[in-house]
Amino acid sequence: MASKEHLELSGFIKDVHKNLRNAAKLIGSDLAWKQHLEEEKQLRDYAEAMKNLSENHWKVNRDKELNRIDWTVKQCRQYFDEKSIEKYRKKEEEILEKAYLENLDNPFKPVPCYRRPTEENSPIRLLDVGSCFNPFTKYENFDVIAIDIAPSKSSGVFKMDFTNVEIVDEPMNFCHNRLSHLPHTFFDVVVFSLLLEYLPSSKQRIKCVQNAYEVLDNEGLLVIITPDSKHVGANAKLMKNWRYTISLMGFNRIMFEKMEHVTCMVFRKCIDKSVSRRWAKLHKEDFMTEEINIPQDFTEYEVDDDRPEDERTEEDDARGKELLFEQLPNVI
Repeated sequence: MASKEHLELSGFIKDVHKNLRNAAKLIGSDLAWKQHLEEEKQLRDYAEAMKNLSENHWKVNRDKELNRIDWTVKQCRQYFDEKSIEKYRKKEEEILEKAYLENLDNPFKPVPCYRRPTEENSPIRLLDVGSCFNPFTKYENFDVIAIDIAPSKSSGVFKMDFTNVEIVDEPMNFCHNRLSHLPHTFFDVVVFSLLLEYLPSSKQRIKCVQNAYEVLDNEGLLVIITPDSKHVGANAKLMKNWRYTISLMGFNRIMFEKMEHVTCMVFRKCIDKSVSRRWAKLHKEDFMTEEINIPQDFTEYEVDDDRPEDERTEEDDARGKELLFEQLPNVI
């Protein structure tokens, strides 16, 4: 059973997320997000609550399944160190040829864009977006840059809003705990570990994916982990629509795994956008739109459980907040 502190901290996190989504529905997502970023004390409290929860309350049954951080590391190593990148490259080259032959009106054959040359066992450059406390920094052979709108103290995380980041052809400029910009086509991996659900609109989520495309090296990986405590088919249409929308932006999904409380996906930046756009064209269904929605987008206004206090059990409160806690960004 969750402790009193556990419930208080996770309840605070829940309220921050809920209030942001409700504000977006009332005043628009852009203004709600702007006001959210100005709540500096709340953001500091949020960061410390997340750190406390992760270090003192989160439990993982390692015999049952990998946690999502370990899962991400495993996928990265298989792709880069075990050379599965070459398998996907060959497959995409074949699809690119088909896409060209199917569009003979275009006289110019696309030129594939490959990953930069690297030395054997060179570190994997990983950008962890929405990282309160930098969990990837402990893993060997990873060169990690972690960013968040609310870094926890002494975490090595840089303060940055990824929905409004400058991406340029210049090296990174570090100033205390802030980054002024991010470099174009620099990172091998971008991680969104329960990040997109924090953002109050589809437009902002799409902007994050577009930014990930810009900062990723050719053939780089975008890892997206989204909360999902339901059975594998419950949110199938949403996940199909995510794949369709992200494919239109130049990514090909190469891994999908449903865990108990999260869905984990890996997208590869294609050697040419026509590869993934061909997939989107062939697999489009009538319900699909160019959006990245979450279930809460379809709720008019979120309220707390309105049952009288004497009708709610301690198990109700504990389980409800436990499920929320299992969905918090980047908690191991």
